[in-house]
Amino acid sequence: MSLILALPSKGRLKEQTEAWLADCGAPLKVSGGTRGYQAALTGFPGVEVRLVSAGDIAAALAAGEAHLGVTGEDLLAESGGAALPLLALGYGRADLVVAAPRSWIDVETMADIDDVAHDILARSGRRLRVATKYAVQARAFFAAHGLADYRIVESGGATEGAPAAGAAELVVDITTTGATLAANGLKVLADGLILKSQARLAAAPTADWNDTRLAIARGLLGVFEARARGKAAATLAWPPAQDSTARSVVDTARPGGALVPRDEVFALTQALAAAGVGPVVVGEAAYVFEAESPAADQLDSAVAKRKS
Repeated sequence: MSLILALPSKGRLKEQTEAWLADCGAPLKVSGGTRGYQAALTGFPGVEVRLVSAGDIAAALAAGEAHLGVTGEDLLAESGGAALPLLALGYGRADLVVAAPRSWIDVETMADIDDVAHDILARSGRRLRVATKYAVQARAFFAAHGLADYRIVESGGATEGAPAAGAAELVVDITTTGATLAANGLKVLADGLILKSQARLAAAPTADWNDTRLAIARGLLGVFEARARGKAAATLAWPPAQDSTARSVVDTARPGGALVPRDEVFALTQALAAAGVGPVVVGEAAYVFEAESPAADQLDSAVAKRKS
């Protein structure tokens, strides 16, 4: 009756995901040494962790072979949108973009690409070639810009090298800094941003969910949400005798202190000092648990809709 959680098995995304889990208080315990492909989460005995590639995680979620998974938003979108994104994790950031050769000095926008595509078709009788591993999103983006005279060249290797190799004229690829594209003589079009991606915790509504697995997911999601709230908050504490004065400055229902947004701490402590409240002690809020879990509610709703 375990809940299957698919996590990245290699690379920077694996390292960042393990750091995120550890920060949430649920460090990963890998079976079979560092090269093991099964693991467990500390504190969650009902979770079976499978370590697979980021692309395979998106496919597993789309097929309902895992209940939850962490992978890139770009891969989730490419898998057809069957997975349900639940939490944005704030790491693994990258952009999916359209890039053209820098030597095309008069080409800066998607409208310019349309002109180039028409010109190539008129001169050679063939369509503009676009090298990519992201065919689904490329086709949707090109259609939104009214481009039709092109064909996708599936990229099995280094996509950014396709134009220099003569295999394509354009590329649609993921980039973090643009340095690799620039090193291959490419430039990102001014309106060529398809998706701003980051790591996401996503769910598979089509997986074999039952009440036990949904309860495990709710507990897990509650911890992740509580940690995210905690990192965005701080605690203020003041002498109980000054509570009534402090409450006139800080709207709180908790005697002797308050939970406040982290970016408001200095303004509030200054206001409390001006009202004669002190000393005010600022503390860390490791976790902030709420009665409701928006992510778990979203998952419950999606599962119920599928079963109805």
